[in-house]
Amino acid sequence: MLVLVYAPIFIRNLNKLEKNLQEEIFEKLEFFKDSQNHQQLKVHKLKGRLKDCYSFSVNYKYRILFSYGKGKSVDILAIGSHDIYK
Repeated sequence: MLVLVYAPIFIRNLNKLEKNLQEEIFEKLEFFKDSQNHQQLKVHKLKGRLKDCYSFSVNYKYRILFSYGKGKSVDILAIGSHDIYK
């Protein structure tokens, strides 16, 4: 099982979102911890300046940006719409 490490910017952006959306995000993050679920979450590697990062969708609008750390750790970097890629 993966260990998630949350970046401060992720926490700040998460706290600005509606409570029901926050709950949906935490459900997806729990689901993400089991790497067997990554295909269902459509985890994909990014390109360009974010070539060291990956992403998956929470819903139609919101995505979570992350990178793999050492061992079983995953750095959860940001949450937002497609604007997080800019």
